[in-house]
Amino acid sequence: MDLLNLSSNWKKLQSTLPKSKPPQSSAKPAAQNGLKRKRGQSLGTSNKPSQGSLPRKRVRKSMSQSSTLSTRTRSIRDLEISDAGVRLRPADRAVSDQVNAGLSTSVEVGRYVAVDCEMVGVGPHPDRESALARVSIVNYNGDQVYDSYVLPQEDVTDWRTHVSGVEPKHMKYARSFQEVQTDVSNIIKDRILIGHHIRHDLDALMISHPQRDIRDTARHHPYRKTTGGGYPRLKILASELLGFEIQEGEHSSIEDARACILLFRKDKAAFEREHSKRWPKPVTTATREDGDAEGQDRKPTKKKKPKKKK
Repeated sequence: MDLLNLSSNWKKLQSTLPKSKPPQSSAKPAAQNGLKRKRGQSLGTSNKPSQGSLPRKRVRKSMSQSSTLSTRTRSIRDLEISDAGVRLRPADRAVSDQVNAGLSTSVEVGRYVAVDCEMVGVGPHPDRESALARVSIVNYNGDQVYDSYVLPQEDVTDWRTHVSGVEPKHMKYARSFQEVQTDVSNIIKDRILIGHHIRHDLDALMISHPQRDIRDTARHHPYRKTTGGGYPRLKILASELLGFEIQEGEHSSIEDARACILLFRKDKAAFEREHSKRWPKPVTTATREDGDAEGQDRKPTKKKKPKKKK
């Protein structure tokens, strides 16, 4: 075969054929580009995607992080979302937060109340001996029911202002211990009382409350798991479970009482189940299926005489 003649004939044939336009896109270059991209990734080269092609997961993560950050910067007073996701009258919140206002006459108390107290140091060992200096009570909605400074019955040797927020100037308008004690006793009577280590608050007030009507967020078993079975701090529970920072610097008894009621509401069903195991409801008069009380409207049955054998 003459390769030179074949080559010249092939050139003539190519000149007679119509020239076709090259396709704008083909599957082969795409595959090659894809292959190059994969090779580049395996070699450690950086192929940064454009802003519009960011992975969805990465975008969602950044959104959640920004949401958490904005939540952390707010205080507990902004937490006005109920269990059903309904806002709790934000217009009333400013009216309810009135320091040392005593008993609020415009707020309905309701069945559930949360209490918190602030203490000051007294005696020769103020780090161990405490006296009541402020009391706050809120209702189920977090509205302020009561707030008052209290005149300590002993000489104050450490105001603990950096923690308690109480200063000597507040005592100018403080109420007597006996007056506050009476007010608090009347408010919590026959109601479910919620608090954190609430026994300390009741001891400071020198009042008692039926154990059956107490819900303590520090003793709630699911919440104690956050500290491995110990008694968790209210600050930690508010941060981990509510997403709000409290007790940043000086404490506020109103703020702490709100945190307690919100923690109770968050796991109310479990609180009541746990409570019913310790304090089961008393057994009442049993009722029959027809609805009549047992032993009522029941005619005495006559004993049948045994038949004589013939």
